[in-house]
Amino acid sequence: MRLIKQLSLFVFLCIVGFAQEAIQYTVRFPAPHTHYLEVEASVPAGAPRVELFMAVWTPGSYLVREYARNVEAFEARTAAGAPLKWTKSRKNRWLIEAGGAARITVRYKVYARESSVQGNWVDAGFAMLNGAPNFMTVVNGEKRPYEVKLELPAAWAKSISGMKRKAGEAHTYLAEDFDELLDCPIYAGNAPIHEFEVMGKRHYLVNEGEGPMWDGPASARDVKRVVEEFARMFGGLPYDHYVFFNMIIESGGGLEHKNSTWLNASRWAYGNDADPAPPGTGGARAPSRHRWLNLVSHEFFHTWNVKRLRPAALGPFDYENENYTTDLWMAEGFTSYYGPLALKRAGLASQTRLLTDISSAIHTLQNTPGRLVQSMEDSSFNTWIKAYRPNENSVNTAISYYTKGEVIGFLLDAKIRKLTRNAKSLDDAMVLAYQRYGGERGFTPQEWRAVCSEVAGADLTAWFAKVLGTTEELDYTEALDWYGLRLVVSGLPPTTAGLTTRIDSGRLVVTTVERDTPGWHAGINVDDEIIAINGIRVRATEWPARLQRYPDGARLQILVARRDELKAIEMQLSRQRAGESGWRRHSWVLEVRPDTTREQQGNLRAWLRE
Repeated sequence: MRLIKQLSLFVFLCIVGFAQEAIQYTVRFPAPHTHYLEVEASVPAGAPRVELFMAVWTPGSYLVREYARNVEAFEARTAAGAPLKWTKSRKNRWLIEAGGAARITVRYKVYARESSVQGNWVDAGFAMLNGAPNFMTVVNGEKRPYEVKLELPAAWAKSISGMKRKAGEAHTYLAEDFDELLDCPIYAGNAPIHEFEVMGKRHYLVNEGEGPMWDGPASARDVKRVVEEFARMFGGLPYDHYVFFNMIIESGGGLEHKNSTWLNASRWAYGNDADPAPPGTGGARAPSRHRWLNLVSHEFFHTWNVKRLRPAALGPFDYENENYTTDLWMAEGFTSYYGPLALKRAGLASQTRLLTDISSAIHTLQNTPGRLVQSMEDSSFNTWIKAYRPNENSVNTAISYYTKGEVIGFLLDAKIRKLTRNAKSLDDAMVLAYQRYGGERGFTPQEWRAVCSEVAGADLTAWFAKVLGTTEELDYTEALDWYGLRLVVSGLPPTTAGLTTRIDSGRLVVTTVERDTPGWHAGINVDDEIIAINGIRVRATEWPARLQRYPDGARLQILVARRDELKAIEMQLSRQRAGESGWRRHSWVLEVRPDTTREQQGNLRAWLRE
């Protein structure tokens, strides 16, 4: 019996050791100007067949992106170079006849010309790579380490990643498991890299595309202040080092990772220019520098919220299927709330700028008809099929959990502060939830709400049920009264009739028809070409101004071309919707009341940490 136990233990140890054997990738760029990279992977086998898979989505971006579509020239061989037969077993799987070989080698090419933060980019100047679009692994799901070696073109001198660098090798990186491999983008090229230190941790700002319009050292100093603010809030930094991959490539977007983030920016984003005011901001102007810092702040807050404090439904990750959760309103919405708030607290934005940012979210929410159709929980759960696949009717049927979640964060923070007389806040709920649930398991919806109730000293169950599970309008009264704020709500002239349009080769074409607006009830359709009003031709650039010439209630004859057939449509202008969604459109602006009390002023200062 003892011999059997010893043999069983020996076999178990061998299996464990085999399961932990690394997959080793070599990534080459033989002709980067063609947008291709080549991957060679040495894969442990030891079985008659080995099945490899590639992820179909990447964490933080809730859409199946089908990365395998960019793979070509796949081949498999023994370690000695003999070819092995293989077949495609699924859209993202390759089944290889390994014949019991200890290791096999697979090679394939990946087309990389997608500059989005969820994608892959290679050109003559640099490469910016996500893990999911490039690296295959064994289907069995056993935890194993990974090694990635880059062979760079002669003109490229630098590489950097959130992964640890292998000792003695400049361009080789190590990941403990597949999650880390897919969560650590890799940059290669010659970008300026600005370093700074916070709490003894090294941080790197990689400014690919930095030029005379972008002040690299100044941008690094501002990013450092963002890091310091969140480090203060959470009492430390949960990583060994952190990389801000800032791709200055005239593109937008950001994606969080556990110890890095990929940001896309314009070369003009860190200038001193100011852009026109967005709707509902009371004429305030948003410097492009502020917008970039807001993106930095948002993505860096994800270091805690989502990357460590995450909904339990998101882990362990299933990289071949959708991972559903009803909690993205907190994961993304609260991150959108803390992005601008942290900039104010860090001294990088004014009080007016913060109120303008929150006003913009409220304005967007209150002017989206879909807020009365889709709840926050539904918005989160259905993100895989709706949020990243909008169509011309989305404004009528859906609401963003980023936008409404940000507003809910603002309201919840004020509620906790009022209930505790400023002794506690949403900050405390975030930190407590992170301490309890910031590990491998994550939190359930009930656990997160219980934390908030505990911090607030009151049962918030009914409040959460209303704001998250229903489409009832949010109540701003409590938050406004607590801080001494007011919402200035004013109607705008009916210049659009509920239509948004585009100019297509000189034609005025309808792109969206908002619910319960004059255009909606008249029967104007998306893709209709607007030709004339009351028998007079309207040129594409004249449409808004022409509508303003008519009084409220005017009946207009709109001539449109629908699939090349001319149709006359009667439309009655009205500032008020005919349906349940209230006024056709308002401007919502948050501002400080002129008659605030000393107590309200103190509440506002406590919120802003002044």
